Amino acid sequence: MNNTNDRNKIIIRTSIIGIAANLFLVAFKAVVGLLANSIAVILDAVNNLSDAVSSVITILGTRLAGRKPDADHPYGHGRYEYLSAMVVSAIVIYAGVTAFVESVKKIIYPEMPDYSAVSLIIIGGAVIVKFFLGRYVKSVGKRINSNSLVSSGSDALFDAVLSLSVFVSAVIYISTGLSLEAYVGVLISIFITKSGIEMIRETIDDILGKRIDSSISKAVKQTICEIEGVHGAYDLFIDNYGPDFYIASVHIEVDDTMTADRIDRLTRKIGEEVYKNHKIIMTGVSIYSRNTSDDKIAEIRSDITRMVMTGDKVLQMHGFYVDEEEKTIRFDLVVDYSADDEFFTGLCKSVQEKYSDYKFFISKDYDISD
Repeated sequence: MNNTNDRNKIIIRTSIIGIAANLFLVAFKAVVGLLANSIAVILDAVNNLSDAVSSVITILGTRLAGRKPDADHPYGHGRYEYLSAMVVSAIVIYAGVTAFVESVKKIIYPEMPDYSAVSLIIIGGAVIVKFFLGRYVKSVGKRINSNSLVSSGSDALFDAVLSLSVFVSAVIYISTGLSLEAYVGVLISIFITKSGIEMIRETIDDILGKRIDSSISKAVKQTICEIEGVHGAYDLFIDNYGPDFYIASVHIEVDDTMTADRIDRLTRKIGEEVYKNHKIIMTGVSIYSRNTSDDKIAEIRSDITRMVMTGDKVLQMHGFYVDEEEKTIRFDLVVDYSADDEFFTGLCKSVQEKYSDYKFFISKDYDISD
């Protein structure tokens, strides 16, 4: 059994637990809400039903994401999880908007609830069940990097707050005769909707492709740089085709005296070490050559570095190489996203004017990873 299968089984098992718990709560809350004529309790039951549906969607998304790669989808189907997380987020938003509309109706056309001791016990029990269910589902989601489970867990925690608010409203009504549940419903619906919007934003970021976590990129570069023969790792690009399937490419700097055979063995070693330590597949390792035999070149490099590394728009210079026979100098500049073409052109022009005997090949890189 591989790690992907283990992960999928955990997601499905956790979702089934969520479905069972929510259906149990739906049955009890629906009965209590109808008997007590409480819109807040009925909406709470409907919200639990939407949670059960969300868990079913999570299971479906996990099943689809677990399908093997094929000719049309050589990178697998892992991004189905992002789509299922988006659907779950949309359900949360729908539940929040629906709760808001129904609560406003109850403010305009109020109906007095009729709570009993049994009602309070059931609502109080629901608070406890949803709190621990939410914590459990969210913690599992974070542990196995499942946005769908994290979203479901967050929603369950909001449900616990919702049930607690209903419980407090019921106690206040029994004690004072003041009915606040419709107003409480409005406030809670706003929080639920806000939570759904935040969930869908995070999922959209995953689909669009967001910056890789700094701790991951730095760890991968460190692994590469610790391999003998590598003098630097740059332009690390990491993309994912699902929460547990990452592919990457990188530039490394090596001595200009290294043979093709040594480079071949070195790049294979990099792929093996990165996958062993980080479970990331290296799809490409490109080479920057490093001058090894001329002190004059070291002086040129230091001088050009001082020229270009001014202000805060140039973040790094790398891939520097001087070819004295061809009279060429080449290097890459990592620039901030705020730097426009005019800034970059002006920088290149100033370097070219100072070293007019050389022809420059300067590439502009963007800050894609730490």
